[in-house]
Amino acid sequence: MNSAKKLYLASSNSGKLNEFSAIAAEAHSTIEPALLPGFSEIAAFPEDAPTFAENAVGKVLHAAAITDEAVCADDSGLVVPVLGGPGVHSARYAGQNATSAQNIEKLLHALTGRKGKERESYFICALAVAKSGRVVAVITNRADGIILETPSGSCGFGYDPVFYFPPIGKTFAQLSSAEKNLHSHRGKAFRRLLEVLPGML
Repeated sequence: MNSAKKLYLASSNSGKLNEFSAIAAEAHSTIEPALLPGFSEIAAFPEDAPTFAENAVGKVLHAAAITDEAVCADDSGLVVPVLGGPGVHSARYAGQNATSAQNIEKLLHALTGRKGKERESYFICALAVAKSGRVVAVITNRADGIILETPSGSCGFGYDPVFYFPPIGKTFAQLSSAEKNLHSHRGKAFRRLLEVLPGML
């Protein structure tokens, strides 16, 4: 077996590291995720591009400037087609420093009176990897669901409590970490990245 290759995450979020590490272990990957040393010291990247992929690429090139090692950045969010959003503004849908509860409240208000297909939605995740200042991979994936009228479940984060996933009859906030890694947009995107990345590093 090849020796493990480090993949530094452009993040200081240990929860994200745990999620990606669990997926890599389950996939028996030679890629070993780790938090990027010094990430918390660099200036925040303004995620103001119109697409998730562009934000991920901008973020990874910004972070990769401090190392020659492989770095991964992600951008993800919720899309409700009937609303045309919130999309890349998901985290700040109800305002720059909005809480998840405030974002959910605004979303449910915007969908008042909407039924059936009008409540269809999807989470999307874009992952970008750069090494030595050059982008080597961009992967996107999605998970399709329906926005409930009231939140359900206490796990997860963000819009998970109102995102109902029909294939297993639960919201993302009702899933265990292992279940969510299997079905989520981020989990699917990262597993695909693990398939293609070893030959690129």
